Amino acid sequence: MRQANGNARVGLFQSGGLSALAVGVWLHERSTPTRHYIADIGQSERAEMDALASSLRRSGDDVVVIDLRSSIAAVASDLLRYRARHDGGYWNTTGAARFVLVSELTPRMRADGCRTFTHGCVGGGNDQRRFARYGAQVAPELSLIEPWTDPQALERFPDREAMLAAVAEHGLHLDPGSGAGRSTDANLAGISHESAELEDLETPVTRLQPRWSNWPGQSPAEPETVTVTFLDGRVADVNGSGPDPVEWMTLANEIGARHGIWLRDVVERRIIGTVCRGIYEAPGLELLERAWTRILQASLDAAGRELYDRLAAVLGAAMYEARWLEPAAHAARDGIDRLVGEVGGSVTLSVHRGLVQVERMKAAGPVVQQTRFGSGGNRWS
Repeated sequence: MRQANGNARVGLFQSGGLSALAVGVWLHERSTPTRHYIADIGQSERAEMDALASSLRRSGDDVVVIDLRSSIAAVASDLLRYRARHDGGYWNTTGAARFVLVSELTPRMRADGCRTFTHGCVGGGNDQRRFARYGAQVAPELSLIEPWTDPQALERFPDREAMLAAVAEHGLHLDPGSGAGRSTDANLAGISHESAELEDLETPVTRLQPRWSNWPGQSPAEPETVTVTFLDGRVADVNGSGPDPVEWMTLANEIGARHGIWLRDVVERRIIGTVCRGIYEAPGLELLERAWTRILQASLDAAGRELYDRLAAVLGAAMYEARWLEPAAHAARDGIDRLVGEVGGSVTLSVHRGLVQVERMKAAGPVVQQTRFGSGGNRWS
């Protein structure tokens, strides 16, 4: 672990979750000069982030709010294009957020005079390693504080109950998905849910209260039609959204969440070799993946599709393990870019109570399609 240099200014990735707020309290109590960087990555309404910033400023802290929705939307587009998923089809939305945060915010921290950065991620977890790995690649000149491996921080905050008491005492605005017994991590691409109850593999997933989404039985009685257009291997439009990834990702999330298209309940292999249950909402990516799969089926030959799937597995692991910037990931993206760089078309989906069906599609390029009954029924052509 790289350590902080003396009393150098610290840049804190401030999510508004309980752990990150407790880190801010700890640094404040130690009179460590700190700037809180609140990134808008589509995790909640802007009013929530403004309330968080205001509460920190009232407490005497230095705060900046930065809009990174375009950056997280661009990475969400990559997750779909490369099908960069982990165990059980998990869309790697948390790992993608760590990549965006470090890539976008550490240069700003450096320009603001920070010599050190820190975060609120749990000691021994995936995200601790993601921040460290990307930090070493993107901003090697910055030192790193990992609070929940520091004995003094652990003595001050031995558990989340102590964190919650301190956050309340300082009057800080806590993310509604975070508390002593549970935690959520959200961005435009999706949401993760964690709690002691959900970690137990005997707990039914229906115990979860989704943050964005309906359960299928709560969704509208009538189906909804969605048309997704692809150009050069990327989403170009969702029901008239236009090509801006923030717009089409937002709309896809709304549709998928409304109709109960969102859930991944998986037991995932973690970076350190253990397994842990993960429950995720990714309504937009789950919806768009159905359309993208149909485009791939019509556009790639057998050898191309086999290679695509192999490279996608490499990229799913790379995003999960914070190796997105390493040579193997660059090579895998280059390979998929060659396969799907000119792929396009439109797919119309019917969405209804947790189910997505393809109604029709139109490929932009030539499709070598074989028919039988279109040729009289007694021969293939």
